[in-house]
Amino acid sequence: MKSISKSRLDEIVANARKEADKRASGYRERALGMYPWICGRCTREFTRANLFELTVHHKDHDHDNNPPDGSNWELLCLYCHDNEHQRQEEALRAQYVITDDQKVDVKHNPFAGLADMLKK
Repeated sequence: MKSISKSRLDEIVANARKEADKRASGYRERALGMYPWICGRCTREFTRANLFELTVHHKDHDHDNNPPDGSNWELLCLYCHDNEHQRQEEALRAQYVITDDQKVDVKHNPFAGLADMLKK
């Protein structure tokens, strides 16, 4: 495998960050112009003083899907935005299926005999 120099890697990362920032500033400015400065979840209101705490959430979680009408965006405060992404991660984890070869035999059952105890 061909190695890449540290300076070249730094250049690639810097360019990627620059492009991501440019893309984000474009849709962020448009979203802030389209929607009231209110979190779509907790309804916290924002002013210019704390506007940096209001983020643009992509409803389909695709940051490259930025339709001009803003239909894929909603404004969320930092906390609600973080919560939304946490909920998405948990939903993806819940879809994980354990195959038969991944199952582990459990030897201990903490509820063994519980039915008998409840009958007494």
